[in-house]
Amino acid sequence: MQNLITVDEENKVFHLHSKQISYLFSVEQGATLAHLYFGKRIRKYHGQLKYPRLLRGFSSNLADVPGREFSRDTLPEEYSSAGEMDYRTPATVLYQKNSSNSILLRYKSYEIVAGKPKLNGLPHSWVKDEDEAQTLIVTLEDQLTQVEYQLFYTIFRDLPVISRAVKIINSGEEVVHLRKAASMQIDFGNEDFEAITLPGAHANERHQQRSKIDQGIRVYGSHRGASSHQMNPFLALVRPNTDEFAGDAYGFTFVYSGNHMFELEKDQINQIRLNIGINDFNFDWKLEPNEDFQTPEVLMTYSPNGINQMSQTFHQVIFDHIIRSKFKNKVRPILVNNWEATYFDFNEKKLQAIVDQAKDLGIEMFVLDDGWFGHRDADNSSLGDWFVDQRKFPTGLSHFIDYVHNQGLKFGIWFEPEMISYDSELYKKHPDYLMHVPNRIPNPNCHQYVLDLGRKEVRQNIFDQMVKILDQNQIDYIKWDMNRHISDIYEADLTPDEQGEAYHRYILGLYDLLEKLTTRYPNILFEGCSGGGGRFDAGMAYYTPQIWASDNSDAIARLKIQYGTSLVYPQSLMTSHVSVCPNEQNGRVTPLATRDAVAMWGDLGYELDLTRLNDDEKEEVKKQITLYKQIRKLTQFGTLYRLKSPFNSNQTAWEVVSSDKRDVILTVVNILSSAQPSFTKPKLAGLNPEYDYKNIATNEIIGGDELMDTGIYDEVAHQDFVAKMYHFKAVN
Repeated sequence: MQNLITVDEENKVFHLHSKQISYLFSVEQGATLAHLYFGKRIRKYHGQLKYPRLLRGFSSNLADVPGREFSRDTLPEEYSSAGEMDYRTPATVLYQKNSSNSILLRYKSYEIVAGKPKLNGLPHSWVKDEDEAQTLIVTLEDQLTQVEYQLFYTIFRDLPVISRAVKIINSGEEVVHLRKAASMQIDFGNEDFEAITLPGAHANERHQQRSKIDQGIRVYGSHRGASSHQMNPFLALVRPNTDEFAGDAYGFTFVYSGNHMFELEKDQINQIRLNIGINDFNFDWKLEPNEDFQTPEVLMTYSPNGINQMSQTFHQVIFDHIIRSKFKNKVRPILVNNWEATYFDFNEKKLQAIVDQAKDLGIEMFVLDDGWFGHRDADNSSLGDWFVDQRKFPTGLSHFIDYVHNQGLKFGIWFEPEMISYDSELYKKHPDYLMHVPNRIPNPNCHQYVLDLGRKEVRQNIFDQMVKILDQNQIDYIKWDMNRHISDIYEADLTPDEQGEAYHRYILGLYDLLEKLTTRYPNILFEGCSGGGGRFDAGMAYYTPQIWASDNSDAIARLKIQYGTSLVYPQSLMTSHVSVCPNEQNGRVTPLATRDAVAMWGDLGYELDLTRLNDDEKEEVKKQITLYKQIRKLTQFGTLYRLKSPFNSNQTAWEVVSSDKRDVILTVVNILSSAQPSFTKPKLAGLNPEYDYKNIATNEIIGGDELMDTGIYDEVAHQDFVAKMYHFKAVN
C-alpha cells in the first residue's frame, strides 16, 4: 500500500497526503515547527512555501537565531507556547515551580506508525485495519523543563480527514502545571475566511451562524461542564462565496463532551490562527515527573466543493470511525416514549394501554421514561436510587417488561446516572457523593445535583445499581439523560492544588462508566441525551449510536435544529419524535403529516399519548409508519444533501440518496403560506445524470440530469407548515 506520510529528511518537510488532501509542515529556524499548507492534494512539494523573511516592528526574535527578520510572532506555527515570543494566543501554557509560564518548544524527533493509536480513557477515531490510516508523531521539547509535547497526526487513506491530538510528558524532575493544552493549532496566511459555528440554547440547539472574521480574538466554547446546548464543539472556515455545493470549506470537530474552546485569531498582518482544545477556564492539571497528559482529539477536513461535502465527510468519519455500537448498521426501531403522555403520573395499567395502541399502529419499541424508580412522583426526589418503585409496579418491573415483549415490542428505559437528589436513599447514605465546594451550599438546577463522577467509588455505586436492574430485566434500550450542567465544581479526593483537574476528571469518569456499561451490555441500544441536545458531540457518539437532538419536538423548530445538526453529525445519530399539538414547548399547531415528515429526517419516534389519537390520526400514523419502514434504511443511512436552508428561506429541503444512486427521498417543508405565493423549484443533487427516475407517487419518469439541473415545481399549498415527500427510483 502507498505511504500516506512522506518526509524530506534533508529539508525536514513532512507531507501527509491522501487521495483528496495534503497537509504540509516543516522544521524552520530555531527548530520551530512551521505550518506550510492544508488543502487539496498536491503531488509533491518543491519548497516554494518557505516563510518570507521581513523585519516586523515589535515582533521579537529568538536569542540563538541570527538577524532580525525571523520571528515566531508572525511565523505560521504547528503548536505554540506561552513565553516563546509569539504574542498570538498560544496553544499551551505550562506553569513551573518558579511560577514562570515561559517555555520554548523545539523540534526533537518524529516517528511514523501504521494505523491509528488509541487514546486511553478517551473516545477517539479508530480503524479496523492498519492500512486504513497512518500516524505521524512529532515530538517537541522544552529543553529547560524537559517537558515533551508529542503531536499526533493521523491521516485516513480513503477520507479527506486528519485527526489531531497531543500527549504532554513530564520528563523532568519537577512538578509542572498545565494551564492550557490545545489538541491542535493551525495557522493560515492572509486568507479571506468566514466562520461557521453552531450556537443555541436549551430547546433551540445548533443554529447555523456565519460571521466575518475581524482582527482580534474570538472564543467559541463552553465552560458548563458539557459540550452544551449553547455552543456545539464545531467550527468551519469558509470563503465568503462558499455555499453548500461550491467553494472551500475547512471543518473541525472536537471529540469531547466537556468544556471546550475554539480560539480564532486574526493577527496584525491578517493571518488566522485556530486553537482547539479543552477550555482553559478553571483548568490546571498537575503533572508529576514521569506522568503524561493526553488531550482529546480533533477531526479536521477540507472540502473544495462546499459545505455539503464537508458535512458528508464528517458523517462518514463519525459513522465509520467513531461509532462502535453493533447497532450502527441496523435500522433503528420506531419507538414511543411515555414522557409527554404521562409524565410522572402512571401505573402499569395506564402504560399497558399505550403499549396496546403502539402495537396496533406498528410501533416497535416502548420506552419507559422518568418516574419508574425510588419514590419519584416529581422532579425533586429519588435521583441516585436506581431501584423499582413498587407503588407503580407492585408485581415488579419484569412483569411489565414481559407484557411489552409479549405484544411484540422491544422495551427501553430511562436513566439519569450522573445526578442525585437530596431526597434519596443514596444521599442519606453518601452525602459526600454530591459534588460541592466545602463549607458552601451547593446550587440546585431542576431540583437536582451532580454526582462526583471523578471518584471511582461514586461511579462504582451507580454501576452496581444499574447492573442489578439490567441483569434482572430484559432491557433492549437505554436513554441516558443529563438534565443540568455542572456547578459547585470540586472533587473530594483531590488535593487543593489538583482542583483544576475536576472538570476534566468528571468527563473521564463519565467515559469510564459508559465504557464499562456499553462493553458489558453490547446488545442494549444506548441513546444519549442531555435535556435534549446538550451533549450532542462526537465523544458521546463513541458510546451511544443515537442522541436525542432536542427537547423541542415542534416540527418547525426542529427544521433549524436538525439542519444545523446535520452540518457535522449523520442523520442516523439524530433521534426525532412526533409529539402532540398544540406543541408543549411553543404552542404551535402543525399538521401530523408534517410532524411525521420532519421526524423521518432522523430516527423516528413518537412522544405523545397514543390512546388519545382519533381514528383519522391513527390511520395516518399507521400509513406513515408503514412508509417509514419501507424507506428508513435509506433515510437513516443514505447520503444526505441539504438543498434549502430554513435560516434564509421560507422553505427547508433535504434529500437522501442511496450509495448506488438508484433510490432517492426528497422532502420539502413550506413554512408560511402566502396569498400570492412564489413558485418554488427544488433541484436535486447527487444523482446519476444518465439514469431515469420514476416518481413513485405519480409514475412520472424524469432524467437524473433534469432533476438536478432543471428541478421540479413544488405544489402550491394554501396552508402553513406543509411538508411534501417525494420518492424517486431509478428505472434503468
